[in-house]
Amino acid sequence: MANKFLMKGNEALAEAAIRSGCHHFFGYPITPQTEISAYMAKRMPQIGGTFLQAESEIAAINMVLGAASAGVRAMTSSSSPGISLKSEGISYLAGSDVPAVIVNVMRGGPGLGGIQPSQADYWQATKAMGHGDFQVLVYAPSGVQEMAELVGLAFDTADKYRVPAMILADGLLGQMMEPVVFPEQKSDRLPEKTWATTGTKGKRAPNIINSLFLQPDELEQIVKDRFTRYQAIEENEVLAEEFLTDDADLLVVAYGAVARIARSAVRAARERGIKAGLIRPVTLWPFPKKLIAEKAKQAQNILVAEMSMGQMVDDVKLAVLGSSHVHFYGRTGGMVPSPNELLEQIQAIADNREV
Repeated sequence: MANKFLMKGNEALAEAAIRSGCHHFFGYPITPQTEISAYMAKRMPQIGGTFLQAESEIAAINMVLGAASAGVRAMTSSSSPGISLKSEGISYLAGSDVPAVIVNVMRGGPGLGGIQPSQADYWQATKAMGHGDFQVLVYAPSGVQEMAELVGLAFDTADKYRVPAMILADGLLGQMMEPVVFPEQKSDRLPEKTWATTGTKGKRAPNIINSLFLQPDELEQIVKDRFTRYQAIEENEVLAEEFLTDDADLLVVAYGAVARIARSAVRAARERGIKAGLIRPVTLWPFPKKLIAEKAKQAQNILVAEMSMGQMVDDVKLAVLGSSHVHFYGRTGGMVPSPNELLEQIQAIADNREV
């Protein structure tokens, strides 16, 4: 039987990253993700890895770019304002076709905002992670076990397609403690990276990592080729969880910690005779639009629940294309919705009334 460990989400993610072959971490402290850096500072010397607290978030992401260009698995973590500072470097990663993992444990904003949990970085992660035409893989865990599981998947998928990947969690998941079983260690069998800048050893032409292309026709073709890979990601890498959707005529769509709350509300709604179900996107990009569109054929109403002012709503609306009525309920600024709040929203929709 596999050993279980009682750990904070931040610490479980850090340990799982190490077991997934990430032995190089560059970060900068900010609440509520500082435990990731603290854990890496303790563990990296024990495994012969690299931990470096950079002088800034900008420096940290550029260190990731340099290390990952040499073919190693490298990671950085931060929270919302810090991710904004890293966005230029993330665009350089994408423009250089270099895989790496970035962790965002979200807090309230905009600006410095507060240190309480939030989901208000959805637009940034899925639509505007940096300048230029590019996408980032975005994984949204909903518990400590998934904090551990998804970081390994993020590294694997990033390597497969040569793209950056993000773990988009929130302060609740980073700080809460739950039992966790770590996936099998795979650091001794990582994929070969023939494109990496590892030295020619006199056997091949030099590899060049670069995101600058001054000829517009050359840059256009490179971007188009990259979007061909993005299309393959959208076809093959979508992840979502369904709960009581087979006969649901009212769907709740929620991710991360809010999905846990929504699950309780859906159970309570079923006890009231309301045929409610839940779809939890695990990948926010690629978004599970085909699944939501299929389920919308039988569900006349969809409630989108978030810890934001409604950033996922448009993606749900685009998925259903008017075939269902899309409603929204959210808390923001660090406020967390309760199961009873969501249940009241579900009841109001079932009763065809406003709350």
